[in-house]
Amino acid sequence: MVGRCEETSAVLRSGEPVETKLRRIAEKARREPGFKFTSLYHLMNEELLRGCFKRLRKNATAGIDKMTKDMYAEHLESHLTELTDGLQRMAYIPQPVRRRYIPKPGSTKQRPLGIPCFEDKLVQAGLVRILESVYEQDFMEDSYGFRPLRSCHNALRALSETVEHKPISYIVEADIKGFFDRVSQEWLMKFLAHRIEDKRVQRMVKRFLRAGVAEDGSVTVSDEGTPQGGVISPLLANIYLHYVLDLWFERIYRKRCTGYARLIRYADDFVVCFQYKAEAERFHEELGRRLGRFGLEVEPMKTKVMEFGRFAVQNAKRRGERAETFEFLGFTHYCGTKRDGKGFRMKRVTARKKFIAKLKDFKEWLKKARILKTRELWETAQAKLRGHYNYYGVTDNLRGIARFGDEVEKLLFKWLNRRGKKNCLNGEKFEEMLKRFPLPKPRIRVSMFGSSVN
Repeated sequence: MVGRCEETSAVLRSGEPVETKLRRIAEKARREPGFKFTSLYHLMNEELLRGCFKRLRKNATAGIDKMTKDMYAEHLESHLTELTDGLQRMAYIPQPVRRRYIPKPGSTKQRPLGIPCFEDKLVQAGLVRILESVYEQDFMEDSYGFRPLRSCHNALRALSETVEHKPISYIVEADIKGFFDRVSQEWLMKFLAHRIEDKRVQRMVKRFLRAGVAEDGSVTVSDEGTPQGGVISPLLANIYLHYVLDLWFERIYRKRCTGYARLIRYADDFVVCFQYKAEAERFHEELGRRLGRFGLEVEPMKTKVMEFGRFAVQNAKRRGERAETFEFLGFTHYCGTKRDGKGFRMKRVTARKKFIAKLKDFKEWLKKARILKTRELWETAQAKLRGHYNYYGVTDNLRGIARFGDEVEKLLFKWLNRRGKKNCLNGEKFEEMLKRFPLPKPRIRVSMFGSSVN
């Protein structure tokens, strides 16, 4: 009872803007790691939802309701009033997500996405704002996926700093098999209850988990999984792995290590750095048992222990082998040297399967877009190339992004040449087009030694 009174007086003062209330919740969550919040759901009001509406993507794919952001905006105030009323009466029932499949990079398999209806996206976004204010205070520093002010590049920098400046000799490359489809909803709700005792928040999260998937005219409901594509799914995944993996590693496994050890995670993709081989191998064994307790399992073909670090190359040479490499966040990491050839450096290049998949995506887009006017097509191609350079243009990968740019130029020449008569666009005319509409130049945009390169 004391906790509830303190929460009401210190956190949820009436008349304050929602942003102020969320900051107060965050402050309390940070000060009191064991506190359970009992009164949060009333923050799902018009003010919060209006802010969430502004943040939602305008061109996002519609769910089974076929509602878009522009359509919803036509009667925004009446929609928000009706939505808020339904939420506060707990009369709001999420609709099934629309199943859609997208190609899985480097594979013939397809990845299933669950696309919620527009109002479901809005409600999920509101829940995320509230839950983030609590869990951002709990999540580990080395959890980088889908969190405010954190990115893949932050995770890559942390990995570089660890491998190059700590006594790392072994890496465990790990992969969780079908993670989003195997999350136990029962365990997820138990984890949520550690911090969120507001029954209405719990019920609404449960409703989204049980909303089901619409595919081929039928709706399937499962006790497992959280559909990829939902606004709330990344946060729920982080909560799940926070308890299943991060806390276990930091508070139990790492404390039993005699050497240095660090786990770096981005969503369900993670690598673990070790000083000693025995501790890396023991982690590899215990990981499977730990995940198994919560309905998860490792992908055996993608999970392994390897020697990696400043002595890996020379040790591999003595064995007549090549030093191993590993993939993380779309890059292949390998052992290299500094410019003077004397010091150790971990370097990275665009992973082969990602390179091929990105090029294939560009080709498929170009085949459909060649009917566009030249300026419109070219501007979109420039934007796509800039996006590729912004992500893959990291320290040591200039050759990788330059090669991608060369392949894109070849594709542009090939498919633009098919818009009219055969060979209507020769090399000389294409060079003129490149001068008139220059493509972005490949350059390093992100330094692994500090912040982004301007």
